[in-house]
Amino acid sequence: MEFDILSRCGETKARCGVIKTARGNFDTPVFMPVGTSGSVKSVCPEDLAGIGAQIILGNTYHLYLRPGHKVIEKLGGLHKFMNWNGHILTDSGGFQVFSLSSLRKISEEGVEFQSHIDGSKHFIGPEQSMEIQKSLGSDIIMSFDECPPYPCEYDYMLGSVERTTRWAARSRNFDLGRNQSLFGIVQGGVYPDLREKSAREIVGIGFDGYAIGGLSVGEDRPARLKVLDYTVPLLPEKYPVYLMGIGEPEDLVESVARGVDMFDCVMPTRNARNGTLFTSGGKLVIKNAKYAEDPDPVETGCNCYTCRNFSRAYLRHLFMSRELLSYRLNTIHNLYYILQLMKNIRSAIYSGSFSEFREMFFSLRKEGTFDKEELLK
Repeated sequence: MEFDILSRCGETKARCGVIKTARGNFDTPVFMPVGTSGSVKSVCPEDLAGIGAQIILGNTYHLYLRPGHKVIEKLGGLHKFMNWNGHILTDSGGFQVFSLSSLRKISEEGVEFQSHIDGSKHFIGPEQSMEIQKSLGSDIIMSFDECPPYPCEYDYMLGSVERTTRWAARSRNFDLGRNQSLFGIVQGGVYPDLREKSAREIVGIGFDGYAIGGLSVGEDRPARLKVLDYTVPLLPEKYPVYLMGIGEPEDLVESVARGVDMFDCVMPTRNARNGTLFTSGGKLVIKNAKYAEDPDPVETGCNCYTCRNFSRAYLRHLFMSRELLSYRLNTIHNLYYILQLMKNIRSAIYSGSFSEFREMFFSLRKEGTFDKEELLK
């Protein structure tokens, strides 16, 4: 894998680049729609390609449990299995395993856990995670890490960081496929010294890219951005930086300003299924009665399939009737909005106007949803 930085914003740390793999290229900053079980919920691969998705995310834990990585490997790998011609990054499964709380037991070797599906017992450690992701045929593989909850006491977080480093070294030593790249994950919660320790140790092992994990797990936005302020500079500039699990539009803009290149989150698709739609002015809750006879699209000027063809009134009708089409149309709009936002961010960086774009982005947001002055410091 190669990462070329093509443009920078002089007033911030925002940058544009291209990641080159054996499968092809994709542009950064980039948002990756989440296809946890080999499917981005309610949309098909043609929908994703049509709205400009370049890379999607799959999940090791879920695909291991169902249908099984060996089944997918036998059928030609995850790309062929789900008929997706773009890139695929797979999460190591660590976050899902550790979110099981009472259903798992951590040891130095890895994690023993019970399936959330049928209660059967399983074990995943660094080697098992790498084996599963190798079988899936992922283009970018994530090292196995521990993602502690928030809040987390300092002593536990210290032990977790040290365990993540040992697991990262074991992940790095695993023999992956010739065209597969491996990213290391920096942990440490909201403790600056532990983030520094984790970054130093993970970078010392050496990976093809670096992820910042352990955020969006309960901390507020100012705390999250503060972590980025002191963590991103600890990572080598010539490698892509991936912020895991972040998808709010405000977070995307501000994280790009701090030097982040890659993002993923279930939030755009989950919000869509819950009837919350993204617009330049903020979120629109389609079930509200005021949209019952509204002939306008979700957002005037939006060029997604949903906005080109359907009114707010129709989308509200579908949602209130629990029609399955509601999920597809809402998801297409939300993903298009996020991917278009990333495209506009890239254009602004290339044209040298990212700071102006950032100011305009926040000027359009509705008041009361966040502290604009705090974000724009």
